[in-house]
Amino acid sequence: METKNIMIVGVGGQGSLLASKLLGKLLTDEGLDVKVSEVHGMSQRGGSVVTYVRYGEKVYSPIIDKGEADFIVSFELLEAARYAHFLKKGGKIIVNTQKIDPMPVITGKEAYPDAAIENLAALGVSVDCEDALTAALEAGSAKAVNIVLMGKLSKYLDIPTEKWISAIRESVKERFIDLNVRAFLIGRGEA
Repeated sequence: METKNIMIVGVGGQGSLLASKLLGKLLTDEGLDVKVSEVHGMSQRGGSVVTYVRYGEKVYSPIIDKGEADFIVSFELLEAARYAHFLKKGGKIIVNTQKIDPMPVITGKEAYPDAAIENLAALGVSVDCEDALTAALEAGSAKAVNIVLMGKLSKYLDIPTEKWISAIRESVKERFIDLNVRAFLIGRGEA
């Protein structure tokens, strides 16, 4: 099996580390060699957070280079634009349309860029958008954005829904299982 590459990008506090843990668990349970690498920016201050998940028969490095990502799952709109150049030709970017102002926007030095989705499409990137915040609130918590987006990603990976749900059950605290399963199914379009 050819090595596949998934990047998860967002800002601190959005749950990208839980999402990467979930993916790692799921793919390992499928009998694949999995490497996960986390890159933290100023994550506790709303800075960029990037996680690489690589899987296949044998994976030698946890790092994804520019032009190698099969999928990018972006938890925030601007982060999608920031990392789109990592997507390989024919890859797909899944984008939460939520906007979280970075520090230059908060301080008034810059404006939040307009037309981010249109700019991605103009690059020839295959974009799948989701208002994951609204979907997460429908599931029961704004903190479930990450699992909504994992539901969206699951539609592109050939792994049965039951296995995803099993991995969710093993990756989150017991009191949050039902919420996260709902969020996953909403993201998948099955709720």
